[in-house]
Formats: sequence, structure tokens, C-alpha cells
Amino acid sequence: YNATNVTVMEVAIMKFFGRAYELDILNTIYMQCKSSYGKITVITGRRRIGKTLLAKEYAKDKDSVYLFTSRKTEKLLCEEYLPLYEQLTGEPYIGSIERFSEIFELFMKYGITKPFVLIVDEFQEYAHISPSVFSEIQNIWDSYKFRTHVHILFIGSIYSMMVNIFQNEKEPLFGRADRILYLKPFSIFTIKEVLEVYDAYTVNNLFIYYLITGGVPRYMEILLENTCFTQEMVLDHILSKDSFFLEEGKNLLIQEFGKEYGIYFSILELIASGKTSRQEIESVITKSIGGHLQRLEDEYDIVRKVRPIGAKKDSRNQKYQIKDHFMRFWFRFIYKNFSQIENERFTYVIKLIHRDLPTYSGHTLERLFLDIYSRSSDYSVIGTYWERGNKNEIDLVAIDDFHRTISIAEIKLNKEKISIQKLQKKAEGLVKTYSDYAIQYEALSMEDIEDKMEEYTDPS
Repeated sequence: YNATNVTVMEVAIMKFFGRAYELDILNTIYMQCKSSYGKITVITGRRRIGKTLLAKEYAKDKDSVYLFTSRKTEKLLCEEYLPLYEQLTGEPYIGSIERFSEIFELFMKYGITKPFVLIVDEFQEYAHISPSVFSEIQNIWDSYKFRTHVHILFIGSIYSMMVNIFQNEKEPLFGRADRILYLKPFSIFTIKEVLEVYDAYTVNNLFIYYLITGGVPRYMEILLENTCFTQEMVLDHILSKDSFFLEEGKNLLIQEFGKEYGIYFSILELIASGKTSRQEIESVITKSIGGHLQRLEDEYDIVRKVRPIGAKKDSRNQKYQIKDHFMRFWFRFIYKNFSQIENERFTYVIKLIHRDLPTYSGHTLERLFLDIYSRSSDYSVIGTYWERGNKNEIDLVAIDDFHRTISIAEIKLNKEKISIQKLQKKAEGLVKTYSDYAIQYEALSMEDIEDKMEEYTDPS
């Protein structure tokens, strides 16, 4: 690679990466607010994903107010917010305000005569500060919605709490959000675009960024600020004293999980280490964890069930997968070796990572190709296949029901280790189910990434 002297700030000024779809939605909603009445948009997603940056990018050419909800008293928050109201309106406010509902109503009244954007960040914190805020907002919003022209963005990074606030039918703000945007990490296409701006793009650099950062903007920003592009550079930076990344898993999840974080961390470490079935996990933990797995999937949005192509929805032939690439890496290599890391034996841990990374990377490469294929509109179903007992595992199956074709692929870091004949043998059971489909067999490896990315360009 040939890294340039471009700074992160300069890149941010030059281009806002990867959120064209979300910006289009937000701008469309704003036009609706101007022409009709107020709207509420919820923006959620894991921490470091760029929710605040997206909101500010959207609002930069509009009248707007940004309110950050830090965990302090409601009165102190209102003392921070009142000058922002005065700045927006250009008029002083006579008196004092101690309740968020009071200043919220002031903003709603101002929006009757002038459209603007109101951003309330870390909104879920009011559950700790003053839970009555949610019902108070409901009453005010219901009163003003059809008179005001405010576009409200409620941003929250604790997924389970934001889901509860806006999607639990027992909560006062249920049904009040006109749109809920769940912000995802950058796609493999956007990761490539960012590396190209830094003149640091190679297939290997792309893969290590995908494997470790998973496309989370903040993680990429830190590595780019420190000119870490190659596998060696990235690992040396992550496994160093006072590294931002060492405590990141705890920082992200302990607040989500609360007092039970220990059992959840154990489950996630086992999944990251390859024990992906409930039976395998329970054999180590020696207790029933069905409820924990369900909450990890439905409430916390951290894991997902994966079933083989063709399996029924109620099939028990399933595996669990950590959705977030960084969290999978953190639990596999950092949390698992935390005693060594606390003793600052970073060189030793890096040796362990280098030893195990080829095996670990194989699964990530499979997910990379699945992500690339998923960008295409050519396929009705994309996934993997295996039979009971993990027999006849197939890395990628892409089905086109319209043209009645199937692509079946084996994916390995080293293409020379792939045998199409063995792949055809493993696929016999699958092919019988689709006997009238044309079958294409593929061998995919690192050298095919660029060609497949060109073939399936990112629609966003």
C-alpha cells in the first residue's frame, strides 16, 4: 500500500461515506414535515455505528437543535437545553425550566410556525433520569403532531431499551415513531471505498478490516487515524497497552446485560470459539440456556439463528452466529485471553491469534461472500447448507427461482484445497430437492473477491 497524508477530518469533509439510503429517507421525511405535519424518526443501532454523525449530516443544511442526554438530573439537562432553544428562536426565555416536557413543548410550539429538526441523542437515558418523560412526551406529541412541523430524531444506542420504548405496546410511545432506522455497519463495498480514499486498498487489507472492524465506522476511524492498514499493523495496534479495543466488548455489553452479563459473555465466547449449537454450549455451561439464547437474538440483537437452505422454520437443525464481526473477534481472541492481556503479554496473545487466525478467517471469508451475493437481486434465497450431524456442509448456496438455477460454492482461503468433485458429492442431497434446476459449482477464495464485488455492485 502507499498511504497518503489524508486525515480523518479531511476525509469527512471530502465525503460522507455509505449512508445515502438513510439520508434519502430522512430528507424525504423532512419534506413531508414541511408540507404536512410533524414526524418522529427513531435511529438505533449498536454503539460506534455513526448514528449521531448521520443525524448531524442530515441536519447540517437545516434549522436544527441537538440535545445530548447525559446521565444527570432533569433540571441540569434543561439548563443546558434552554440556551439552545433561545439560539434557535432568537428570543430570550423569561423564567426557568426544570422538566424536559416543558422545553419539549416549547420546541413543538415553535415548530407550528417554522419547520426544523430536533435531535435528542441517547434518548433511552431518560429511563434512568426520569421515566415519566416518556408519557409526558406522548401527551405533548399527541396534542401537537398535526399542528407542528418538527422532524424529531430520537437516537439511542442501547438496542433493547429503544425497542422497549417504541415497540412495546405497553409503553406510552408505542406506535408514535413514523420510521425506525436500524443503522448497520458499512458494507464491504463501503469499506473498500474508504480504503481507496486513503490509498491503502488491497484485497488483504480489505479482508482484515472486514474481519476485525466489521465495517463499524468508529473502529475504522481509529485504525485509519493510526495509519494501520495491514493485518500486522491492525493486530499490533489492537493488542497494545491502553488500546481502545481491549475493553470495548465490556463497554458495549455490560450495560445491556446487567447483572447476568457473566452467563451471556460465556455463551458468546463459546459461539465465537466454534460451539454454535445449543447442545454444544450447554455441554460446557451445564445449565439450560434457551432463554438466554432467545434474549440474545430477539431482545439484544447480538446473535442470529442460522438454518440450512431448505430447512423448515421450526427445524432444530440450527446453529447460532454472532452477527457483529468485531464482537465475534473480541470474544474469540481478546476476552478468551483476557488474563494474558491484563498482564500485558501482548506479544504472546498476538502469536496465538496468528496461529488460529487461518481457521477463524475461513468462516469470515464465507460470510464475506454471502454478503456480496446478498447485494445481488438475482437470487431469491442465499445461505448455507448442511445435514444433521454437520454432515455435507456447503459454504454458499444461491438459488434463483425465477430462472431455476442454483450456484453452489466451496469457499477457502487457499483455492488449491477446493475439490469440485467433493463439492458435487456433498451437494447430492440438496440437488435432489431441486432436480429441475440448472446447477453451477464454484470454487471461491481471496482472489475472487474483487471479481465478485464488480459483478454484484452495491445498490446503495
